[in-house]
Amino acid sequence: MGLLDKVAGKLGGELGGGQAEALISRALSESGSGGLQGIVSKLQQGGLSEQVSSWLGNGSNLPVTPEQLRSALGEPWVQQFAGKLGLPVDSILQILSKVLPETVNKASQQGTLQPGSSNADQADPQGSPS
Repeated sequence: MGLLDKVAGKLGGELGGGQAEALISRALSESGSGGLQGIVSKLQQGGLSEQVSSWLGNGSNLPVTPEQLRSALGEPWVQQFAGKLGLPVDSILQILSKVLPETVNKASQQGTLQPGSSNADQADPQGSPS
């Protein structure tokens, strides 16, 4: 069973134990989207800078809605990513809206994502999952 199959099974059944964040991070990393750094860049460029800044900074994380994610990431990207995970688009948007703020928060220190956890060397904010 491949990693994306594991992610789909885990996220499709439950979100808990902190493992969803790690699985989503790895799935993003392997999707060709540049990992968390790529997603953060794409979200910032898509009009969600305020939310992303709160996730990177100290203090409370601002929420993000599935609709905001769809708009910022673009429908083609969302459809491709959902397809890779084997989940419906609406489900993946719900999952990402719940897990991304805390995932980015945990992967960042002092306002920056840590390269080891974000695959920042391969960041391509314009990229699509391949």
